[in-house]
Order: sequence, then structure tokens, then C-alpha cells
Amino acid sequence: MSADLTPLFAPEGVVVIGASSQPGKLGAAMARSLALFPGTRALVNARRPNPDEGVYASVAEAADQADGRLDLAVLCVPAAGCADALAEAAAAGCRAALVCAGGFGEAGPEGEQYAEALRHVAEETGIRLLGPNTSGFFAPHLGLTASFVPAAGRLPAGDIAVVAASGGVNHALSFDLVTAGNGISLGVGIGAGLDVTAADVLEHLVGDRRTTAVALHVETVPDGARLVAAVRLVAAVKPVVALVVGRSDVGDFARSHTGALATSWRTTRAALRQAGAVLVDDERELVDALTALSRIQLPPHADPGLGIVTAQAGPGLLLADRAGTDGVRTPELTEATRTTLAGLLPPLTYQRNPVDTGRPGETFARVLSATASDPQVDLLSVYALTEPDSVDLASAAQDAGLGAASPAVVVVGGLPEDVAEQRARLHKAGIPALTGPASAANAVRALVTHARQRALRDEEPSTETTETTETKATVPPGPLDEHAAKTFLTDLGLRTPDRVACDSRADAHHALRLLGGPVAVKVLDAAILHKTEIGGVHLGVRTPDELDAALDAIGPGRRYLVEAMAPPGVDLVLGARRDPVFGPVVLAGLGGTAAEALADVAIRLAPLSAAEAASMPDDLAARALLDGWRGGPVLDRAEFGQVTAALAAALAASPDTAEIEINPLRLTADGLIALDAVIVPTAPPAQSR
Repeated sequence: MSADLTPLFAPEGVVVIGASSQPGKLGAAMARSLALFPGTRALVNARRPNPDEGVYASVAEAADQADGRLDLAVLCVPAAGCADALAEAAAAGCRAALVCAGGFGEAGPEGEQYAEALRHVAEETGIRLLGPNTSGFFAPHLGLTASFVPAAGRLPAGDIAVVAASGGVNHALSFDLVTAGNGISLGVGIGAGLDVTAADVLEHLVGDRRTTAVALHVETVPDGARLVAAVRLVAAVKPVVALVVGRSDVGDFARSHTGALATSWRTTRAALRQAGAVLVDDERELVDALTALSRIQLPPHADPGLGIVTAQAGPGLLLADRAGTDGVRTPELTEATRTTLAGLLPPLTYQRNPVDTGRPGETFARVLSATASDPQVDLLSVYALTEPDSVDLASAAQDAGLGAASPAVVVVGGLPEDVAEQRARLHKAGIPALTGPASAANAVRALVTHARQRALRDEEPSTETTETTETKATVPPGPLDEHAAKTFLTDLGLRTPDRVACDSRADAHHALRLLGGPVAVKVLDAAILHKTEIGGVHLGVRTPDELDAALDAIGPGRRYLVEAMAPPGVDLVLGARRDPVFGPVVLAGLGGTAAEALADVAIRLAPLSAAEAASMPDDLAARALLDGWRGGPVLDRAEFGQVTAALAAALAASPDTAEIEINPLRLTADGLIALDAVIVPTAPPAQSR
């Protein structure tokens, strides 16, 4: 099939198959939506042709009579007839098609047959197919509304593209974006995605000069690697803001802790974030993020500083509080800036950051300029009510030089009609205008996240460097017991406790004398994934009698692992596994049962660089425990990054390995040490006994 989606989204001509004059029919709605399309337009109704009215009996007849080429066919026929209609359109020269009808894969075996027939025609002819099960798409710049939702035809042209899994969400997000003062460059509902997927549309948008930012809505991912590659391509040239559905979907990935935690929602979000997308939690945050990112962006920066100027103290406190919650730095302004502000503001106002101006006056523009120019400030957030007799906020922002060169987000409070006028002027000047402190905070978080991701991407080593520094280790053929697994981890650079693998009780007693107490005594069997559940782990064994008791509890005929006890510390889980959609992934979080209870985890696609891996602990809500909490040990991020990158690379290089898990990986005063390890081969291991 052709990779070019121009015939779909920018056709020379459009033909509606199944056009109707009966109100309420899909064919009537589509014909009405496309009536204003300035290109060639034709209608087909095999049952009621009327050439005098421009309604033809076939696509071939319509193509013969058309003034230009009919690139796009809009199919408004039932599911059972779609494959034949698609074949007819392709034979008549159409290069793309939209199928809105339902009744395919979601309708059971018969619907699946209809879907397969559609897919077969698309593959045989090369015609690109959007749908089925979608309300369509729209390209306001071209006057093209291939949607049966009437209001879609009134969406203003702009520079934000929407790529949504659902046609309904495509429309909903587009309407919300327009309500916030934006315009749409392209809005696409993928639907069933039998042919054209979100990845295809994203690749199309890479070179679309009208689009400055992209909204991405994801429900399911048919091809993880393809979607990640497409997001990475777009994010390299324009921001992508992604909303992933499925927070409550907890997938059953595997028997181990790692698999149980790496839900499809978490993995999808992690993959898109790693590809460069800005992740949001809901549609309101998505709209706020795109309102800002479509107009301004910060240079790459690991930790941008936020300056806040507020004409009312309360909203300023809301902004500052949310910034702290989001981990956005609000630095104290320099002495030089504070001196300047002291000459512009009354003495009782707060001037360190946030800057509380009190009721704004004629110096407001200079206050904005001084704060934005502070060397500690990379982004300015401004709040003021509409008070025409006090200050014209849009004029003040422009006089202060705010915009692309001096990034700022502005909140205008007031009545809707007053706010709309100010917002329109600010947007025209390239300054994002938001509707309240929460919206401004959403925009700030998106801008800061985008800057941090760009900085991280700039720090990524080149492909040549990665290939020379990345581990070449592969997992030995399995199944591997704990001793063999730890030996492999030692080869990767991980510390493990001193230990002895024992084939008999006599060997175990010799190991106790060799290691000295206290020791851990464990059953050594590659088929047993959770040793504690069968009484296969005994800790703090010091004497021969205690050792005999432990061996008796484990049972006769076993192999044993006698291992030196590790010093105290903070327990983590570190694992790598093969995700069915995204391939190798790596997960880190709190170890033990806390990991399952709190689901406080960080996930990345593998392989990954040591720098990217080193950032994973910063995703954890419990990261304070890794930074010397109450005199505890401090995680060496570089060491963690090297270990994690090596583990991820090993899994990626070992196709016969399904999963590697270290739980716990203990952070001690002397660094990281792997206390338990499981390596699961691709083939299912034997049941625990």
C-alpha cells in the first residue's frame, strides 16, 4: 500500500457512495457535510441514480463525468456491502476511502468476515482505508468535512491536529480545543483501524506545515514498535500530547511481581513518554497543554525555573502550590531583579517569587518584563482579572515582550465576553491564554515536561556510541536456578551476596562454616519462582542446629543455596520482560509486597541508555526513600542506570528469555545488591512445587 495519505486527507475530488436525499440517512449527512468542499464532488446511489442532479449509478460513471480526479471515496453503505463498494471505488481510480459503518469485528463472526473482506480488498488494490467504525475526519484548511457530525463543518482552521482512536473523541477534543481559542489543522478518528492506524496519521503529520502540535488519544495499540517510532518522528519536530485510556485495566502479564504490575496502560504511557510525548491524565489537561505548546516551547532544559506574577494573591498561591506538587521549580528571584521590582511596586507586596503586584497599574508591563528577564526564570505564569480601568492585560503582555522569545502563559479572569476578547488578542500575539489557575498549571507542567524531554533526548548518546558501550551479554540457556541467575547478574556488573550452591546437607554445613553466620538458606530449584510461598527461604541462620532445622523444613532430596545475609537498606524490584505489544520493557519500583500494594513503578522500553535508565527512580512517588531518607542510603543514579541498561540490553539480546526479575534489589550503604533473582525462559517453566 502507498504510504502517502494525501489522497485521503487532501484529495482532489470526493465521491460519496450510498448518497441519499432522505434526512437521517448516513449518506444524506455525508453529502451535506461535503457540500462545501471546493474540489470535485460526486454522489453515487445505484438504486436511485439521477445524473441531472449529479447522482450516478456507479463510481466509474461518476469518475467519467467528474471535472477532476476522484481520490477519496466515502462509503455510506451497510457492512455487508462495503467490500464490494471499496473494490468498485478502487477500480474507478480512487486511492483512499472512508468507511463509517459499524457491524464489523465488534459484531461477531459474521462481522469479522466483513472486516476481513474489506482488509483483503485494501491489500489487493492498495487503496488506503480509514475506518470502519468512525465518524470520519475533517481538514478545515481545505474546507473538507468528511464527518456526519454537522458542527464539524464549522470548526475553524488552526494548527493543532487531533489523532484519536475514537471518532467521537476526535470530535469532542476538537470542539474543546476550539472552545479554548484554538483551531484545527486535521482531526482524525481512527475507528477499527483495519488499514490506516494512528501511526500512519502521525507519520503524515511529520511534514504537515500547518500543524504545530498534535493531540494523540490512544485506546489500544496494534503495533507498539510502529506507534513508538511514529511518535518519536513527530516529537522530534513538534510536540505530541498523549491521552491514554485504560487506567483501571490491570493486565495479568506473568506470574512474577514485575508482570503483575506492568499493566497495559502503564506500559503504553511509559512507551509514549519515552518516545517524546507529553502525557496527560484527562482531556482538560490535554486542551491546556496544547493551547500552550502549539504557541510556545521552552528550549531543552533539565529543570526549568518558573516565575509567577499575580495581581491577586490567592490565585498566585494556587499557581505556586500546584507548581510545587508538579515538581516545577519556582526559584527566588535574583537581588538585581528584586531591586528593579521594588522600584515598580508598593513596598508591602511580595517580590521574591511569586511576585504579588497588588491591584495592577501602569508599571505592570515592566513588572512582567523584569520578572521574565530574571536569569533564574525560564517560563512566566501570569494571573490578572480583567480590569480595563486598571490595566489592559493583553497590551501589557505584548509591551513586556512576552511570546515565543520570552515564554509565558497568561490567565485572564473575568466575564466570558471580556475574557474572550483578551484571549483572542493574546493568542494573536502568540501568548497562550488560559481560563484559570488550574489550566495555567496544566500548561506549565506540559511546557516544563516538554523541555525536560528535549534535554534528555539531547543527552542521548549517538547510535555509534550506544553500540560500542552497550553490553553484549546474553542470558545463558535455561532454565536457570537462583545461583546461576545471580552468576549471570554478576557478569552484568551487579553485586550479589557471597553464596555456595549445595547438593547435600554436608555441603550446606560446609558452606555455613565457610561463610560464617548469619546466612540465608534457600531451596535451589529453577522451577520454583516464589520460594517463600512453599517455606523455601530461612533467614538469619547462625548455628549448625538452626541450619539442620532449615534444611528439614525445606525437605529432603533438594539442592540448597547458602548465602551471606545482606546489610539493611531499601528494597527495590528491578525487572525486564517481553510485553506482547511493545516488546522488551524494564520496570523498577519498591520491592516486596509494597510494590504490588502501591503500584509505584517506573517503566521504560528496552534497550535503553544508561542516562534514560538513571531517570527511572525520579518517576517513583517513593523516590525520597532513595535519597537518604532519615539517614538511610542514597541511590547512586549512575550505578542504577548502568545496571538497568545492562539488564534491559541482555533481555533484548536474548530471544529465548521471557523475563528477568530481581526482587529484592537492595539499596545499602555500600550500593546495590541483588538478593533474589528469577530468570524465566520463553517456554513456560514447570509448576512450583
